[in-house]
Amino acid sequence: MRGSLVALVTPMDAGGAVDYSAVDRLIDWHVESGTTALVVAGTTGESATLTHDEHAELIRYAATQAGGRIPVVAGTGSNSTAQTIALSQAVADAGIVAYLVVTPYYNKPTQEGMIRHFTAIADAVEQPLILYNVPVRTAVDLLPETVGRLAEHPRIGALKEATGEVERVGRLRTLCGEEFSLYSGDDATARAFMLAGGDGVISVTANVSPQGMAEMCNAALTGDSALAGKRDAPLAALHDALFVESNPIPVKWALNRMNRIGGGIRLPLTRLSEPHHARLQGALKEAGALP
Repeated sequence: MRGSLVALVTPMDAGGAVDYSAVDRLIDWHVESGTTALVVAGTTGESATLTHDEHAELIRYAATQAGGRIPVVAGTGSNSTAQTIALSQAVADAGIVAYLVVTPYYNKPTQEGMIRHFTAIADAVEQPLILYNVPVRTAVDLLPETVGRLAEHPRIGALKEATGEVERVGRLRTLCGEEFSLYSGDDATARAFMLAGGDGVISVTANVSPQGMAEMCNAALTGDSALAGKRDAPLAALHDALFVESNPIPVKWALNRMNRIGGGIRLPLTRLSEPHHARLQGALKEAGALP
């Protein structure tokens, strides 16, 4: 999978229940817009507030609705190795193509602990793992050398690197080889990441501008830096504005403003604070994302 993979939001109604009709509409929109794959129930999908049963049901539903039109990656990571394995196995037959598994948060394991964590998960499943490194959220950094060791496992095939440190791409490529997929997890530096040799982005911005992100990625992956820059320019303000408060608060507000989803979000997250509305509204206009 190369290009724009969307870190899909989980639409909710005013009471916080998952809005499956809105899930249907979002999936259809991404298929039509050229998104490469759906990453379901990750951080942007509020995985931390989903119960085990909701989590599995959402992944199964999305894969069924996708119906083979677009690949579905299941976000199943947690800070418990056993719970991650259990959830991954629970959706193994759902029609997914891979798992997105985040580094264990709060526990703050060592590099050796993370090697054992990911290896145990990969040993217990059949679909490949996409490792997810996001130190700003987890307080641990999966170092390139550690990724290189994990890449030797036959079912660990990719990394979502969300540090924004583009200089890591070359080192990771050397350590992991050409067959190992490298995805940016930082929209603001995704274009540079791909031009440096990355394979795509697992994107928050793609929720709001799926076609724009797909076109930017396609240009970057062909090495056309001028066209990639041209496609990225209208999205630049969005890349920043979508993080004025904790993700997914801003992106859910934006999609609600676009009449794509309802306004529901689960505690402890809250709706976007009013002082940020004008900035995000302006970014949506600049990206041509408003109806």
